[in-house]
Parts: sequence; C-alpha cells; structure tokens
Amino acid sequence: MRAAGRAVRARLRDRIAASDPGLLRLTAGLRTVGAIALTLAVLSLLGADVHILVAGAIAAMVATFAIREKQLGAQAVTLALGLPVALASVSLSAVLNTRVVVGDAFFVVLIFCAVYGRRFGDRGTALGLIGFQVYFLSLFVGATVDTLPELCGAMAVAFCSSALMRFAVVPATPTGVLLRLRLAFRARLAQLVSAQLELLDAPAEEMDKALKALRDGTARLHETAMMIQGQLEEGTPDESAARLVQRRIADAEIAAERLGLLLLTARTAERADTLTLHLPGAPAPTIAGPDMPDEAGATLRRDLLALHTLVLRAGSGDTGTGLAHVRNRLLGYRDEENLPPASAALQDVFRGIGESARSVLGLRIALDGPQDESDDSPATARSREELDAEDAAIDGGGEEDEQEEQTGLRRPTTRAAVQVAVGSSLAIVGGELLSTQRWYWAVLTCWIVFINTSSTGEILVKGYRRLLGTVFGVVAGIGLAGLVGNHTWTAFALVLVLIFAMFYSAPLSYTLMSFFVTAMLGLLYTLLHTYSLDVLVLRIEETALGAACGVVAAALVLPVQTDRRTNELLGTVLERLAEVTEAAVGQLSGGPADELLDKARDLDQALADLRAATQPLTHPVTPLRTRRNTARYVVALLETCAYHARTLAATAELLPTHPSIAADPRLRGAAGRTVRNIETIAVRVADEHAGAQVETGPSIASLLGSDAGTPRYGRITDRVLRHLERLDEAVVGLARPLGVPVAAPKG
Repeated sequence: MRAAGRAVRARLRDRIAASDPGLLRLTAGLRTVGAIALTLAVLSLLGADVHILVAGAIAAMVATFAIREKQLGAQAVTLALGLPVALASVSLSAVLNTRVVVGDAFFVVLIFCAVYGRRFGDRGTALGLIGFQVYFLSLFVGATVDTLPELCGAMAVAFCSSALMRFAVVPATPTGVLLRLRLAFRARLAQLVSAQLELLDAPAEEMDKALKALRDGTARLHETAMMIQGQLEEGTPDESAARLVQRRIADAEIAAERLGLLLLTARTAERADTLTLHLPGAPAPTIAGPDMPDEAGATLRRDLLALHTLVLRAGSGDTGTGLAHVRNRLLGYRDEENLPPASAALQDVFRGIGESARSVLGLRIALDGPQDESDDSPATARSREELDAEDAAIDGGGEEDEQEEQTGLRRPTTRAAVQVAVGSSLAIVGGELLSTQRWYWAVLTCWIVFINTSSTGEILVKGYRRLLGTVFGVVAGIGLAGLVGNHTWTAFALVLVLIFAMFYSAPLSYTLMSFFVTAMLGLLYTLLHTYSLDVLVLRIEETALGAACGVVAAALVLPVQTDRRTNELLGTVLERLAEVTEAAVGQLSGGPADELLDKARDLDQALADLRAATQPLTHPVTPLRTRRNTARYVVALLETCAYHARTLAATAELLPTHPSIAADPRLRGAAGRTVRNIETIAVRVADEHAGAQVETGPSIASLLGSDAGTPRYGRITDRVLRHLERLDEAVVGLARPLGVPVAAPKG
C-alpha cells in the first residue's frame, strides 16, 4: 500500500510539475491569496469597516504581484521602497479627490512616470505599478482625507502581510525555482516520450491527432528549457555549473525532438520534414502501407516504454539494478552491432533512442552528481567517459554583448509612456462623460493594454481579449452577487478563490484572467454596497472605451506598426541564425571554439519574441487569412531553421572531447551559401528595395564531395550534412513567402 501511495503521489507531482513548470503559477496564486487573507484577518481584528478591508485586500494583492526580482534581497528592498510609494500615492489621491482637474492631471503624470520607470528594470517597473494601482484603489474605495489614517494603516498591514508570505510562508528562491523547473523538464520530457508512443500506435485515421500531441509536447519541452535558461545564472553556484546544466538541457531537448522526427519518418512513406513538427495544423504525412513488422514494432514499443521509465526515474534517487539494466540496453543502441534487425528507418529510431538515453544519463549526472557505476555495460561506461570529457571541457567564459541603446522618443519606455499618457487623457475625458464616479475603469484598461505590448496590433488584440473576458465576467459577477447577498465573509472567501484563479490562469489566457477579475469586482461592489446591473454594464462600457483609447493612442502617437515590429524582430532572428550557423560550421571546420550554446539560446529567445509579436497576425479573428497563414508558415520555417542550427551547435561542441568526431575543413565552404542566403533575406527584410537574390545550386553534400558509398551514420559528417542540407532547404523556402527573389541554378 505504501509503495502504491508513493507511486500515486509521484504521478500527481509529475502532472503538476508538467502543467505548471517551476510551480510558478501555483506559488504566485498561493502567495497572493495568503497575503490577502492575512491582511483581512488582521484588519478585521482591528475592527476595520468593509471599505478599509477592500482597500487592504487590493493593496496586499498589488504588493505581492508587482515585485518580479529573482533574488530575495532585491525583493525585500523593492518591497520596503514600495510602502512609502503606496502611502504617498494614497495620500495624494485623498487630498486631490475633490479637485477634479488637478487630480486628473496628476493621475496622467503619475501614469507617465509609472510607465517610464520601466527603463530602470524590475524595481522601476514594480514601484511604478504600485504607485498607479494604489492611486486607482483609492479612487475605487472613495478615499478622503478623513479616512486617510485608516487607509495608511491598511497599506502598512498589507505590505507586512505580503512580506511575511513572500519571505517566510511561500518563499521562492532562485535555487528552489530552478530545482522545480528541472523536475518540470523531466516531467515534460516524459510526456513527450508518451506522445511518441501514441504516434507509434496511432491508426491512420488518428495520425493527425497523434501528430498534434507530438507537436504540443515538443513545444512545451522547449518552453521549459527556455524558462530554465532564464533561471540558471541566479539558481546555480557558479558559471561552470550553469553552463553544464545548459548543455545537458540542450542535449536532451535536441535528442527528444530528433527521436520524434525519426519515429514519424519510420511510420510514413517518406522522410519527415522538420517543418511538420513546427507548423500548427500541418497534416500528418501518409502512413507507409501496412503497420511495421510485429517483432520490430514490439521491440520499439518496449524500448520507448523503457525510455519513459528512465526519464521519470532520473533524479528520483532510484539506482536499482533493474534501472541499470534498462539504461544499459538503451545505450547499447549507440553501437551498430546492437541494433535489432529491421528496416533502415526503424534502425534510425533505435539509434535515436540510444542518443536520448545518453542525454538522460548526462542530465542526471549534471543535476544529481556522480552515479553508481558498478552495473555499467561497456556501452554505458563509454557514454560516461564521453560525458565526463565534455564536462571537463566546459568553462565559464563568455562576454556580454553590448547592446545599442536607443535614446529619446525612440526608446521603447519613453514612447510607451507618452502613448499611455495620451491614451489615459482620452480615457479620462470619455470616462467622465460615461460616469463621473466610475471613469477610472477606462483609465485602468488603457493602462493594462499597454503592459508587455510593443505594437498597435498587440494592443488591439489585448484590448479585444480584455473586453471579451469582461463581458463574460459581468455575467458571472451578476450570478455570484445574487448568490452571496449580504454575507460579507462568504463574498471575501469567493474573492480569494477568484484571485487565485486569476493568478493561476494569467500566463495561460489573458481572456480568462480578465473574466476572473471582473467576476471578483462584482463581489467587491456587493461588499461596498454599490452593486447593480447598471454598474456592471458600465464596467463593460468603460472597458471598451479604455481599450479604444489605448488603440487610438498607439496608432496616432509615435506608432509602431505590427509590420514594422515583426520585421525588426525577424531581422534579429535572421541575424542570430546566421551567427549560430556560421559559428557552428566554423568550429566543425576546425576553427576556434565559440560560445555556441549561448548563441543558440539567443536565437531561441529572439524567435520567442517574434512568435509573440506575430499574434495579431495569427489571431483567429484576423480577417486576412492569407496573411495569417503566411505568418504561421514563416514562423514554422524559422523554428525548423533554429532546430537544425541548435543541433549543429551541439554537435560542434562535441569536437574537443570525442575522438570519433573530426573537423572537416570542407564544411566551411559548403555552408557558405546558406549563411549568405540568411544574410540576403535579412537585408531584404530591412529594405524591400534591396536587389540581392537568394542563391540556389547543387546540394551541400555534392559541394562537399561526399562519397555516396559511405554507410549511413558511418561518420559524424553525414549527420552534419543532413542538418546543413535541411537548413539550406528551409532558408530557400523562407525566401519565397518573404518575397525575396530566388536566383535560378547556374548551368
């Protein structure tokens, strides 16, 4: 029974870790709800009335979610500075409450300063957010000079409660977050292997569904790898340890993605294109006739299950002989003589399983230290020696790239501050026309749609999502207000539930978050005895007005069009892609070592920024379907290029430590065309009138003079060639949707 209980708890833990990497959403929700509950408890014991309770609850929420620094010391400083900012904000709001023109003018200045403060990093962003939100809550509860002492006391209680929850009850240190992210990576890697198993067994009519699960699992694994990358510097003891973890995470991600491609190829009529894994909605390739042979299929299914077990139990402290036997068998597939009799495509899958098992072994050593080697087979011992040699070669070098800083109105924070100030001024005027008492809802919406957005299109999409969530939230608020009636503490309990749901859902869906916020506000209005259907309808009207004011300001004041923004980010992605490709090929050609994994992660981050910026173009409500499909196709092609570039970088880093891998000076010349084509496309994106053309010609393998009689996988150069050829094909394919001329092959 105990063993069964432990297994159930382990499965539950893995599910939670995979669905919420690092438990970041759960931690944020619990910390915020705890701070609010503690504030309400203290204020109720002090005999505060309901207006002060509501003010304290909102202040506790703001003090908790505004702070984003990773180190606890920096968080403490920001929280300490946030209290006087909050006290000053609530005091000014109370004093200016009866002076409409002066109060509105000050609110606009405060909004400008709060947004401009983002240029000073996380602390500036947090203090600006606290100043704005506390001024807003003062308007919400109707702060006056007479109630100012009580409000200041509520602010102090709220900040102390937030500090207690943050530093004592629900602490989140960088080391702890990184540890939980590692568990999430393992859980998502296991989920991806499960998706690969489903792909193996899927009948023809369910291949599209199985491919979608494989595609989603690959994307989620990559997302977690990027999150780990963001925590490495603060969460590891030194730079060498950070680079080691970075290397092993990259190895595991690449091996898992490659295994999925090999499995897809084995099940279909032709070699699967990497684009299939990255283009949402792309149909599955045609299955190659009847199912694979029973014996080979059964063996493959057994070994994928074994790999799944190996992933789940890596890092669990389980070092039994059964696990060692499984590991030895899977690592044995790295040797040709251990491959089972099967077709060439199926043997490729077994090789991929061997490489995945090696990446899991490397990940376990990097994260948990040396392991028991008494049950190692020769294949496992050799894999350990390779990993040890790689670990010894990793150093802590690397220099920060100097970023060109924009100045004046070109600086994003300055531009956004001006836009928000103009939009808020419009929202104040329009909001006053709708309601002299609730006008601040329009200002809040205008403020919010500018947060984490960089173009007019992004602001439009965010405004639409907020309005949609608000409409449904009003309906929910009406129902909840009717159920609660005059039961104050029942309403507060539901408020806490909705706040937790708001924070837990925020990274997943902005519409859902807006829904929970609006439903919560319906309960708060009930507590303040200002609830009515008219008030909630007014909430929708003010939200629509605020979103419209934000869009107008973004479109007319220092506008950044979506096309311009995406082109800038596309140019950055292409620049990073050229850097990674050139550096990796240079090292594979015998050139000096470079910080390849750092360059690869810079490419991944640039691609993530581009993916976010194209959301207005790919949103389901976008009327321009051709443009939407083109944007999706371009991003998918870039993800394909990034996969091949990452693999080339990972292979290049093996050169110093693997005697079986030798540099080939011919690679530099053969890959030169690909790098030139990437640069050509980047030039054309920056200037559509540029006359450069993308080159085409013989395959890279023929340029290299590859011997057709060389056995597959007989040399590492063969694998490098395949990735270079796929990269070259993807880059040429990228030229067409971007309107870059493609030169005809020469003679």
